[in-house]
Amino acid sequence: MIPSAIKVRKGSRCLELSYGAEIFQLPYEYLRVYSPSAEVRGHGVGNEVLQFGKKDVNLVKVEPAGNYALKLTFDDGHDSGLYDWNFLHHLCTHQTELWQDYLDKLAQAGKSRDATLINFKSL
Repeated sequence: MIPSAIKVRKGSRCLELSYGAEIFQLPYEYLRVYSPSAEVRGHGVGNEVLQFGKKDVNLVKVEPAGNYALKLTFDDGHDSGLYDWNFLHHLCTHQTELWQDYLDKLAQAGKSRDATLINFKSL
């Protein structure tokens, strides 16, 4: 499903997608930790790489990839993986459960969303 509007909301740090009257706001962190790239998803089921320390990540560039996807570039250097329209719609409509799943995985791994806590713990 192709969004009818796409807006970058720097103040609230989210990508806003509209589907008719429905508006979804996807935080940059959420988009980054659910990147469709091989770096995040791995190269097969069970090879996913848990992303952590991404709470303050910023989206620095949004580019169309043909007529089927967006290429997002984040300030941590991550710019691989194409967010196709179906995947973006899935992220919109399943945001609550996907985010909770991510938080549960972080807790199970003893990881943090906050990069400063990660750096402090490694000292």
